[in-house]
Amino acid sequence: MSPLQVPDTLAAASDADTLFEGAVAVDSIITAGDLAPEADTAAVTAAEATGEAVGQVQEMLNGVVEALPRLAVALVVFALIWLVASGVRRVIHRATPGPRNSNIGIVLGRLAYAVLLIIGVLVGLVIVFPTFTFGSLFGALGIGGVALGFAFQDIFQNLLAGILLLLREPFRQGDEITSGEYTGVVEAIETRATFISTYDGRRVIIPNSQIYSDPVQVITAYDMLRSEYDVGIGYGDDIEEAKRIALAAVQGVEGVLADPGPDVLTWDLAGSSVNLRVRWWSQPKRSSVVVIRDRVLVQVSRALLAAGIDLPFPTQQILFHDQTEETDGDRTRQREGWPAPKGGSAPDPARIGLAIAAAGGDGVDDDRSAPDGAGGADDTPPAVA
Repeated sequence: MSPLQVPDTLAAASDADTLFEGAVAVDSIITAGDLAPEADTAAVTAAEATGEAVGQVQEMLNGVVEALPRLAVALVVFALIWLVASGVRRVIHRATPGPRNSNIGIVLGRLAYAVLLIIGVLVGLVIVFPTFTFGSLFGALGIGGVALGFAFQDIFQNLLAGILLLLREPFRQGDEITSGEYTGVVEAIETRATFISTYDGRRVIIPNSQIYSDPVQVITAYDMLRSEYDVGIGYGDDIEEAKRIALAAVQGVEGVLADPGPDVLTWDLAGSSVNLRVRWWSQPKRSSVVVIRDRVLVQVSRALLAAGIDLPFPTQQILFHDQTEETDGDRTRQREGWPAPKGGSAPDPARIGLAIAAAGGDGVDDDRSAPDGAGGADDTPPAVA
């Protein structure tokens, strides 16, 4: 080093001492060799995890292979129990008192069949999984079992209602019932639903829970059914005579029961007619009811018309009269839709043209003269009806 450079070197050393004043000395130095053991540990951990996963898969495969014989045995046992359940159901159907297809036999047979199948499933699970227990089953279901119960709530409700219907027998297969807006013949009663064949050829499937909770009309519950129909006659006709004629006509209809016999009642004083209610009893089957109803209506209408009884159409009367007339309010002289009184004669219906002619008006043709008994020019003008 040149003598001229010595002062500069001393000055640099002095500055370095000032720069590192108060610094702490470090004794150890980390090298690349120190990081090698940690990398080796991570690699070993990954290899061990992979090995454990492969081992678990291998154990599962070995377990499945070992369980195959037990699975085959479980299937054979379940098949045998299924055959036994089917035979038990048929035996119960035949051994139950009453008809072979009685409801009690159907219920007991289905219950025995279901119980045996459940036992078969549980036995199969125990064969395949020897450590299986009911506690483990309920534990595995847990909250999922509760959710499953809510999901199948309607199915269980229909199942219970179907069992109660089959046991209590409010109606049977072949009966005619009305449930809600549907009326027809019961085709089948199952544990889930009831099948109805309507009169117009449709099949209706009604859930048993609805039938069990809602009102149901059993049309064929008894050996007879009453039908009725209202017949209107004129106010001018003899009511008792009309009732006698209608009753005789109904009694002569084939299919109408004699005991209890038919009857005819005065039912309503309507706006255009006196309504008579004709009632009769017959067999409850729909085919019989419809045919007999047709016969009754035909015979009653023919008998009443043949006797001169009026069957009026709905009519409305509009009356025009002067309330200052002397005939106003006098039913023997003023006709306003009522029949002629027995103690006197009602006047002929008045016409507007005759009233004008009687008042001395012009323009009335000669052929529109008043009939016998009607008011003329010298008489008091009749009421205008």
